[in-house]
Formats: sequence, C-alpha cells, structure tokens
Amino acid sequence: MSGLKGRAVLGAIAAFVGIMAAAWLALRYFIPTPPSAITMIVGFRGGSFDRFARDYQQSLARRHVTLILRYVESPIDSLASLEDEKSGVDASFVLGGVSDAKRSPGVKSLGRVIFNPVWIFYRGAQAIDRLPQLEGKRLGANLDARVIRHLLALNGLSSENTTLLQRSGPVAAKALKDGEVDVIMLIDPAESPLIQPLLTDPDIRLMNVSQAEALTRALPYLDRLVLPSGLVDFQRNIPASDVNLVATGTSVVVRAGLHPQLIYLLAQTLQEEHGNAGVFHKAGEFPTQTDPEFPLAEEARDYYKNGPSLLQTYLPYWQITLAKRAAAIVLAVVAVAIPVLAAIPRLYLWFQELDLRRLYRRLRAVEAELARDLSTPQVEALQASLETIYREANGLPARHSALFFDLLMHIDLMRARLATRLAALRSSPVQSG
Repeated sequence: MSGLKGRAVLGAIAAFVGIMAAAWLALRYFIPTPPSAITMIVGFRGGSFDRFARDYQQSLARRHVTLILRYVESPIDSLASLEDEKSGVDASFVLGGVSDAKRSPGVKSLGRVIFNPVWIFYRGAQAIDRLPQLEGKRLGANLDARVIRHLLALNGLSSENTTLLQRSGPVAAKALKDGEVDVIMLIDPAESPLIQPLLTDPDIRLMNVSQAEALTRALPYLDRLVLPSGLVDFQRNIPASDVNLVATGTSVVVRAGLHPQLIYLLAQTLQEEHGNAGVFHKAGEFPTQTDPEFPLAEEARDYYKNGPSLLQTYLPYWQITLAKRAAAIVLAVVAVAIPVLAAIPRLYLWFQELDLRRLYRRLRAVEAELARDLSTPQVEALQASLETIYREANGLPARHSALFFDLLMHIDLMRARLATRLAALRSSPVQSG
C-alpha cells in the first residue's frame, strides 16, 4: 500500500515542483530584476542639464540607484545612442523639435520637465523685435540645433545674407561680450547661470520677440512665454517691460526597453526635482503627462496620475520585483495546487489499476501455459505462480476495486482448473508408470 501511495504522492509532488520551477523561470524572464545603475546623456559639462542631472544623481542615490552621466555635443547623438542597444545609454534630455516618434521609434518620454527659451541677446542702441532685423549682422548660435535652423530659415536668414558663426553656451556669451558677434541665440532655462549675467548686463539687450505667437503657429513644438517686467531684478526693474519669448520644451526620454521599476524611479525623481514653480510655470505643471513628440511611458503616466503604488511606498525598488514574483508564485500555487490535489486520488487509483493489470497479465500467462501439454511438476509450478499472484493481489490497497474482485474470481477459476489438471495427471497411467 505504502509503495503505491508513495508513487502517487511523489508523482504529484514532482509535477508540482516542475510547474513551480517553470513558473519561476518564466517570471525571471517576464519580471526581470532591475539593474542598479542608469546611464544618462546630459549634454555638455557645466550646462543646466548637467546641473539637473547631478540633482537626479543625489535623489536616485538615496534609493540605491547609481546615475552615470555621459556628455555629448549634439542632441542627435543622444537619441542615436538611446536606440542603439549596445551603447549602454538608458535616458537623455531632448529638446523639443530635435526628433519625434517617427524618426526615433525606440524612445519613450517621461514628460517635459522645463521650458528652454530661445534667448536672443544683442548689442546696440536700436531696438530689435523681429528676427529679419538680424540680417547682415554677425550671429553666433548652435547652428546644429534644429530649432535654431528652423527659426533662421523661417525668417529668411542664411549664410548668404548674415554672418552665421557656430557659437554655443559660454563661448557664445563671451563672444558677445568681447564684441566678436553682434547677436547670440541661446537655448537654456531661465535658471541657468549663463543667462542671469546676460540679463543684468547694461550693455546687452534681450530681444522682445513681437512675432512670438506667430512663430509658435508656424513651429508647433514651440511655446510662447512672457518674461514679466521686473522679475529678474525688481529694484532695478529688469526687464523694463514684459518680454515675449519663444521656447522649446525639454523632455527626459528613455529607451523603450528600460526596466519599469527604473522608469517609476525616474518619474518620481523628475516630479520631485521639477514639480515646484519656476519663472515660466506654476507648481505641478512639470513634469507633463503628455509629450507632443514622443509617446509617454505608461509607468510614468501611471505615477504622475496616481502617485506611488503600495509596493513603492513600503519597499525598496529592488525588492518590488521580488515581491511581484512572490505574488505571482502564490497565485500560481493556488491555481496549480487545487487541480493537482484533486488529481491525486485519481492518480492513486490509476497506479492501483496499473498493478492490478500487471497481475492480470501474469494470470493470463498462467492460463496460456495451462493450454499446453504439461507434466505434473509444470502444473505444480503454475499453482505456485498463481498463489504468488494471489498474495500480491491481497497486498494491494485496492481491495474495494471492481477490477480487484474480477482478479480474485479469475484466480479462483484458475485454481480449480489447475487442480483438475493436476488430478488428471496424477491418475493417468502414464504418470503412474
């Protein structure tokens, strides 16, 4: 009894363990453990993006995630790196107008995080409020930036009628102060340490873009902003009047395959770092829940809409995956254990029937032997075999089975036939002689 029952139980346990092992391996594939580091492209050293990224570093470090910063000169390089699985890049800042989902399909957005106005600073007494008025001047700008190229082309400015010089960042600001150029175009947040000195320099003027609204209609990825009078310096009333600007939003984008838990952490970090009010936005406006150029990652949208999940509230990020796997395993156990437990009795009966059928085959073998011409010792050997079958049958736990009673009935019939054959052989004159 114990052997048969043991086989049934062992078979059930083996099936159960096999299913659980397969489930765990599948979960490792479908719910992978998040890495402990993120690599992010931030542009050039010392810029505003670099400053934001270093704030992200501190925030992520508190959650035991390392943010590795990588510097590039061109924003196009960052998107190419994001779509290259071998580059090791996970995230990047991207200016509006640089690309979109059609040209960069392997990229998802975590929302726009800040406005980057196009600051047009110039020297001279004559007020300038339209871009075509820059014709013939020496203009320094990052000519690789798509928004700069679009603005120049839209207003008829080209190398044929204007001296266009590749100058960006601190180099452009120095060129304007040194008189190397007449005008510079910078794309930077209002909080940038590069912008503030230019706004307060009495020899440098900020262009009030009178056609700002029209430019946003022509280039939909641009926004119109207003720098209010006196906001830079209330005491000196800088600027002296409201200044219209055009701006492009900056998004934080990630590669499409980035682990969901890391996307949640990045979204949480962005909300902490950019959720407060700024010069051009109110508290809570950033990060945005939409991006006009890239699809928003579902994990980021869920976080911005609903806040942290219960697991995120109480568990470190690296334990969340383990908790999800454990929950999935528990569900799998419940889903698998119930049918397995229900199958054990049937499996037990199946093993019993296997043993009974094995004894039946041995009984048929005895019956087949009885059909031959046998000597007295051969018939006695068959009787011994039959008794062995009987003892084994009585040792089975299936004594309530219909097949068991059929087997006993056939054993009794076979006993009678063997006894008759043996009696005939013993009374035969050949046997007697």
